[in-house]
Amino acid sequence: MNIQIRPYKIEDIQAILEIINYNILNSSALYDYEPRSLQTQISIFDDKLKKGFPIVVAIENQEVVGFGYYSEFRFREAYKYTIEHSVYAHPNAIGKGVGKLLMTALIALAKEQKLHTMIGVIDSENVSSIAFHKKFGFKIVGTIKDSGFKFDRWLHSVFMQLMLE
Repeated sequence: MNIQIRPYKIEDIQAILEIINYNILNSSALYDYEPRSLQTQISIFDDKLKKGFPIVVAIENQEVVGFGYYSEFRFREAYKYTIEHSVYAHPNAIGKGVGKLLMTALIALAKEQKLHTMIGVIDSENVSSIAFHKKFGFKIVGTIKDSGFKFDRWLHSVFMQLMLE
């Protein structure tokens, strides 16, 4: 498997949208209910890029097999050194190292930007994602019970934190 990580290009958006919408419809990785439109996803990414946050994609055989990004954790000025990240792999690429490459790239970019801490908010049922984050040194710093309602049940958000400095 030969996977490259590179910055996002607008040409990647359709493949990214397919990954996002698969997760919206089939998992609790995103707490959205409805699939996103192409324009909605473009707007979300345009906003992140305008604010100076990176979006990276994993490419195998010229196909997008995953992507990741980070952006502000909260909107108050004092949070400007804290970011929240997201990493997603195509369902056929899970377990093939895509997430590891994307996370490694995001952590390096965050350190280059002199950011202080990275936050991951993970559904408590996603034990593989929690274990994945622990491999990078993320620590569980809290759980918000019943923070989301999807698939006819209450979901709990696990907050994980990595100190970058």
